[in-house]
Amino acid sequence: MAEEAAAAAAAPLLEGLPDEIVLWEILVRLDPKSLLRSRAVRRAWRCATSTRRFLLAHHARQPTLPFVCRDRSHSILAFDQRAAADAQLHTVARLAEPFLLEASCDGLLVLSRCTRRFSVYNPATREHASLRCPAWDFNIVGMYPHPPTGEYRLLLRCCDMDMPKDEFGCYVLPLGSDQPPRYIGCPEREVVSALFNVPVWAHHSLHWYPLPYLKYETESAQLEDQAEQQLVIVFDTIAESFRQMRAPLASTYSSIFEVDGMLGIYSSNRAKEIVDIWVLQNYESEIWVLKYRVELPLTQIRRKLEARDGDGNWYVIVASGDGDVLLLVRFGHWLFYVDTDGKLVASFQDINFYKYGLKQTLVPHDFFTTREGFAADASPFI
Repeated sequence: MAEEAAAAAAAPLLEGLPDEIVLWEILVRLDPKSLLRSRAVRRAWRCATSTRRFLLAHHARQPTLPFVCRDRSHSILAFDQRAAADAQLHTVARLAEPFLLEASCDGLLVLSRCTRRFSVYNPATREHASLRCPAWDFNIVGMYPHPPTGEYRLLLRCCDMDMPKDEFGCYVLPLGSDQPPRYIGCPEREVVSALFNVPVWAHHSLHWYPLPYLKYETESAQLEDQAEQQLVIVFDTIAESFRQMRAPLASTYSSIFEVDGMLGIYSSNRAKEIVDIWVLQNYESEIWVLKYRVELPLTQIRRKLEARDGDGNWYVIVASGDGDVLLLVRFGHWLFYVDTDGKLVASFQDINFYKYGLKQTLVPHDFFTTREGFAADASPFI
């Protein structure tokens, strides 16, 4: 066996090309499914693509794609605008039962089922395991890598109003840990209210933008007065502390997203049917620039829906897809993909979106095999 492994290591990966080119310019660019299939071609390929160094480089090459879900389906779908128009939605995994997506980070998903049992999943490797997480007293408000320890951690918010004052607030729980969540303190009230939104990971920190409580019919001057008070909430995952940073002045409904490692905030003006997209150009100096102003093609969308199902109300999220900025407009039971030029690119029926992204990974994690209920390529995966 050792002799076969040595022979495989000595053999060239592909005749006529240096191994460095084959490994770091060709194989590293494959999507996870294609890479797994390539391992069956040659033993040398399997050995070369199974090292941790290669798998980390492969993960870094993967695009971050927005999550979407098909109504009444148990499938995990990704939206890929790089593909042909008829292949923009592709199934990442199929599950045997309904689920709720609680958190996403580096290709790992935390899902809960109807019984509020939490599990961690890796759709690329089809691994899953149960998590020791107090479901009824806590909400998961974020998941993040912790570089000093190499752990992935959950940030939890206590929702039990009967908890003692010195125990009410936020907790940290490493994935795979059997210890109770560790208390890190109670942030200020405005911070707690922001934690109901989906966070964005950047600069070793989680970022939230407060949920909008403003009504679209409010006068614009009042909107601007209140918008001045909005701040981005930041959780430093190294210091495990909260702080606030400036946000751009946005006069209407706003939300946060990530593109190419940078923070962005988009603002929807329903009266003018325009979306403004801001990007944080300088993180340390907190300098925001208006990158796009997109006029939504809602007239064209409404014409498409004349003989179809449309309730007249719309809402939009801005997401990053492999470095591109894209707009997904929900209108009735339809989802419309619009680019930053305001062009309607594609439409899908019975599709909804999450404010999460998926960057698939084949990197192995020890917490899977050490957890109760660990399984690979088995139920609830179909």
